[in-house]
Amino acid sequence: MWDDARQLNATAATLAAMALCALVYAAGAWLVRQPAFAFREVVVVTPLSRTNAAYLEGVLRSELAGTFFTLDLNGARASLASVPWVRNAGLRREWPHRLTVEIEEHVPLARWNDNALVNDRGEVFTASYHGELPQFHGPDGTAAAMTARYREWTRTLAPIDLTVRELTLTPRGSWAIAGRTPQGSLEIALGRDDTDERLARLVVAYPRTLGPLARAGKPVARVDLRYRNGFAARLADAGARRTRPGESG
Repeated sequence: MWDDARQLNATAATLAAMALCALVYAAGAWLVRQPAFAFREVVVVTPLSRTNAAYLEGVLRSELAGTFFTLDLNGARASLASVPWVRNAGLRREWPHRLTVEIEEHVPLARWNDNALVNDRGEVFTASYHGELPQFHGPDGTAAAMTARYREWTRTLAPIDLTVRELTLTPRGSWAIAGRTPQGSLEIALGRDDTDERLARLVVAYPRTLGPLARAGKPVARVDLRYRNGFAARLADAGARRTRPGESG
């Protein structure tokens, strides 16, 4: 090898090229970190309804540890998504010094168990909210299913002016509704099977059973739909009685 001038020249050229590449890489890495490429303008382009703007700004400042070229967009996006009320965040570089931020906020649908909320997509999140919301009680991982049932059953119960205030799913899969009509509160035990059919049966029977009782000043406080051909009703100040669909109080 040492006696082969052509091979020695090729080896030297290769080493020189490698050294030049390393030098260019080092110079580039140094250059992109220079203050000249730092972000000078950070703009949140979406209006914020519930997210604390000052807190969001603080997170943005702490995450902007890089320049236009070196900012870790995925890391910054993940940090912003941890801010209360932020469901998702999009970041976009705009040459030469601008960072555009788009925020998608959670839309609260219900309270979840003791200390969380459910958004309109059936996702559980944590934030402080003082407005009125229905309450969901259910095992972990069931918020999406409960959201779907809440929407469906809200439509089902609309003809009898019943608003769902509380929805419960037990670990064994049994459903219950606590609602409110113009005449007062009403609890509904649905059980595990045929829940849609049972609820529809109540809506059909309501105008001839529970409705007249309520108008007569004898509102029903609880109905148990876990019967094959009827349901049990308990007056607000009385014991339970068995009622068949179509039977008047």
